[in-house]
Amino acid sequence: MEKPVYRRVLLKLSGEALMGKRAFGIDPEMVGHIAGEIKEVVALGVQLGVVIGGGNIFRGLEASGGGTDRTIADYMGMLATVINSLALQSALEAKNVLTRVQSAIEIKEVAEPFIQRRAVRHLEKGRVVIFAGGTGNPFFTTDTAASLRAVEIKADVIIKATKVDGVYDQDPVKFPDARMFDKISYTDVLTKNLKVMDATAISLCRENRLPIVVFNLLKSGNIKNVICGHSIGTAVGGEP
Repeated sequence: MEKPVYRRVLLKLSGEALMGKRAFGIDPEMVGHIAGEIKEVVALGVQLGVVIGGGNIFRGLEASGGGTDRTIADYMGMLATVINSLALQSALEAKNVLTRVQSAIEIKEVAEPFIQRRAVRHLEKGRVVIFAGGTGNPFFTTDTAASLRAVEIKADVIIKATKVDGVYDQDPVKFPDARMFDKISYTDVLTKNLKVMDATAISLCRENRLPIVVFNLLKSGNIKNVICGHSIGTAVGGEP
């Protein structure tokens, strides 16, 4: 059996990852696939936290551009992340993976409030903790929420799942000659405006020396492979 190189991991998923091949919403088949990948990781003894975006349901920034008050729009986006978190929780529990959802917005009927000590305790007991509701504040993305939660639970790494193989110098979907980086520094991500994560999230990781690995979620086994130290995707960290 392969051995993980990380003890505690924060997995960042986009809301769009849950859509599968759909144009909107949640694809149960895709959520089930992700849950299966997570189960493999948990079986290795890895302590796993998860942050999911809400873009498959609602994007606060886009809505604010359409006339909705930005603060209200961002809270709507946070609620979308709660929906996604509950969907993943259900899929994980169907596979007998112990799971807790902790929300930065109090919704006690469906999720625990986020309490750092309680989250760490859940992780120590082998439960997957899904952090919903972003940071609980408007004007912050779920990338920033992922960085914040990773620092709070003292994660060894953030692994960010995407639809491409890693970080490129330009959009690989639009530019076939785009070049992928095997490694890149936090500073270069910021100065080159590479959109790995937003600037606040990258800065928080840099300040806390928290490495990031960006990889392709659509390739089966990649979550496990990244956590086991295989050379997959792009490693973000250090200085140029």
